[in-house]
Amino acid sequence: MSDPGSPLDTRAAKTALPGALPRWGGFGELRHVGLLGAIALLVVVGLVTRPENFPTASNLVSMLSLAATIGVITVGATFVIIGGGIDLSVGAIMALASVWATTLATQSYGPVIMALCAILVGTGAGLVNGLLIAYGRLVPFIATLAMLVAARGLAQRMSDRKTQLIQSDNTALVSLSTERVLGIPLLVYIFALVVALGWVLLNRTTFGRRTYAVGGNPEAARLAGIDVRRHTMLLYALSGLCCGIAAILIMARTTTGSSTHGDLYELDAIAAVIIGGTLLTGGRGTIIGSILGLLIFTLITNLFILNGLNTSDQLIAKGLIIVVAVLLQRRNLKERAP
Repeated sequence: MSDPGSPLDTRAAKTALPGALPRWGGFGELRHVGLLGAIALLVVVGLVTRPENFPTASNLVSMLSLAATIGVITVGATFVIIGGGIDLSVGAIMALASVWATTLATQSYGPVIMALCAILVGTGAGLVNGLLIAYGRLVPFIATLAMLVAARGLAQRMSDRKTQLIQSDNTALVSLSTERVLGIPLLVYIFALVVALGWVLLNRTTFGRRTYAVGGNPEAARLAGIDVRRHTMLLYALSGLCCGIAAILIMARTTTGSSTHGDLYELDAIAAVIIGGTLLTGGRGTIIGSILGLLIFTLITNLFILNGLNTSDQLIAKGLIIVVAVLLQRRNLKERAP
């Protein structure tokens, strides 16, 4: 085993996938410019099609609030996918955490315990995923698919398929959505804090270097002294932690806990990560790219709503964007191959 921060970890990351570590002037930054261009184009579309609604402060706040919940999940998904895995259970884990935190027994202890409960439930479920994948040697797709079904079922069982309202005694939790600083809800600041911490963890710590190494080439990482199984377990626990935080945000927004929360959030999060340039095979990706990908999907959703377009058409558009993004990934990899 290597000591934290030892040259072995850095060498493992470089061996796993040349150029995997973020660096200025690399492919990641060029892709970010393209994503910013796509965002600018969508903003222009909004200004042209709905000039009376799109640029308003209320619409901007609405988009940011919507992006915050999925965005926190996207940060966790970015780590998992860079590490060579996939997590299909994030939406169901978030729903389970929200239901558990809003049971009458939990609410009786106050908002702090509710928030702590959501975080512990999310982290615990993610840890189970990690144990099954890292030590049980289950394929990530199967393990997280099983968790998706089980977590959603447990949430339905606990809530009896009913929406659980947050009691008036716990309005401090709801204030995350209602209280504003400089016109922006507190939950958006929480989202920004999670993004900042995620960026630092991925780009400025040994944990981040090991994540790139494990995703790029697990065998090379193992030979360099990295405990690949333990690191994989921690990646899924981190994803679960993000789901727990997202549960707090969605409870604040909706004032409820429900087994229906987070429906298809796993697809939105994974799609945002892919659009942001993270390779599905692992070893390459950035937090900033994932957040830009999330903003693209948020803008598309907002434009469809403002223009009264069909939800089915919105899903079709998202599907096409995902396919194009994956095809561009494959093309770029072929061009960069020696």
